[in-house]
Amino acid sequence: MTTRRDGTVGKALDVLDQVADFGRPVRFSEVLERADYPKPTLYRLMQTLTHQGMLQFDAERQTYSPGARLVRLAHTAWAQSSLVQVASPHIQKLSAETGETVHLAQIDAGQVLYLDKRNAAEPVPMYSQAGRVGPVYCTGVGKVMLAHLPDDQAQNVISQQSFHRFTPQTITTAAALEQEIRAIRADGFAFDREEHEPGIICVALPVISDNGRVLGAVSVTSTTQRTSLAALQALAPRVCDAAQAIARDAQSWSFPAQTTQEFKLAGE
Repeated sequence: MTTRRDGTVGKALDVLDQVADFGRPVRFSEVLERADYPKPTLYRLMQTLTHQGMLQFDAERQTYSPGARLVRLAHTAWAQSSLVQVASPHIQKLSAETGETVHLAQIDAGQVLYLDKRNAAEPVPMYSQAGRVGPVYCTGVGKVMLAHLPDDQAQNVISQQSFHRFTPQTITTAAALEQEIRAIRADGFAFDREEHEPGIICVALPVISDNGRVLGAVSVTSTTQRTSLAALQALAPRVCDAAQAIARDAQSWSFPAQTTQEFKLAGE
């Protein structure tokens, strides 16, 4: 595991991730149930994180939540994320034109990282939020990025998937995902067919640089009560235009090189 290779720092970051994943103030006992660390180790890590301002402890409620220092660092990193900056006007325009929710995402350590989100004219509650991570194998943005990665990188990402069943439509095997990838490569776009959340559907296209590198993905997301997959497919050209505009504006961004080895390390 990466956290073991990175020692105490990796373990501390793992604990931060686990606390944040609850999405609410959480008790020590709840973190302990999920953590792979002995109780004394977890307590020591959480105490250190609290002293450093990365976690905040509410003595009255006996709960932990992300601390002010962590929030400040996250805000600074977010403000300096160039893809978010260059994509912002394009996803705002796409949301305004379609009246639907628009997502901007990247693949990070085998997961989908939602970079930005613009709500529909009539917002719909859903899991995705800027800064959250989600599964690759059952989201439109995840699958479309996976389909456009080089084969070795795609296989490495597939090997990191849990294939947990979220809905009756969720892809649950690597073989089924590989079949889906072949279809996406032929079509050029991907759907989420209520695979992650019941009633939530989307069409997604990749943001690809001139040299063929996958920079991210853009999706238009709606509900089965409001629209259909056929209607979303009709929006694919607009999503493609937005993705291409983001890629064009991002050409001046000096991207760090990401090699196959880095994808492998992320899954070790």
